[in-house]
Amino acid sequence: MKNLIAFFEIPAVDFKRAVDFYETVFDLQLAVFECEHEKMACFIEDGQTVGAVAWAPEFKPSAGGVLVHFRCNNIEEAIRRVRKKGGDVVIPKTRIEAECGGYFAVCTDSEGNRFGVYKEK
Repeated sequence: MKNLIAFFEIPAVDFKRAVDFYETVFDLQLAVFECEHEKMACFIEDGQTVGAVAWAPEFKPSAGGVLVHFRCNNIEEAIRRVRKKGGDVVIPKTRIEAECGGYFAVCTDSEGNRFGVYKEK
């Protein structure tokens, strides 16, 4: 198995606001697709869609659901952008004590979903 994670979706109530949030925080452009009953802004890695900000009438953001961690180059800069775009920090930058090391922080996005940012050593 190449990667255990096949795909993730981050639910949004305000699709444009959520897309702007993730594009700003991670300084990237999401590929946006709008269908009749669903909208998706896809995270693309090595030519493959790995996840998306998604809107559909039944999708509801949650602060207590699955926690996805995104790699980033600079956690402090990501946190600054999170706050600038209306998100918040739930767990500040924290050193991972396990052998693999690195740092993480947990934030909330513009829709109220929790997500993490991760930086290797």
